[in-house]
Amino acid sequence: MEMDMLWSGSLTAVIGILGFVLRNYIAELQRIQILLNRTREEMAKEYVTKVEVHADINRVLDRLDSFASAAKHHRGTGAGGQVSN
Repeated sequence: MEMDMLWSGSLTAVIGILGFVLRNYIAELQRIQILLNRTREEMAKEYVTKVEVHADINRVLDRLDSFASAAKHHRGTGAGGQVSN
């Protein structure tokens, strides 16, 4: 009878410890998932949208067009300040 009580007590202790460890593991996993979701939300704020990309590209293209027209105008002007054809 004493061996049964010893065996029952040790199994209870082991199952209790495993339950405690498992509960802490699950709680930590949930905490990490929450932090990961927050990180994903914060990272999404830094992404560039298509509208922003198109606006930036158009601004660069406009600037290149103005440089091209200025270079064309500069090349067309002769030494005396007159346009040569």
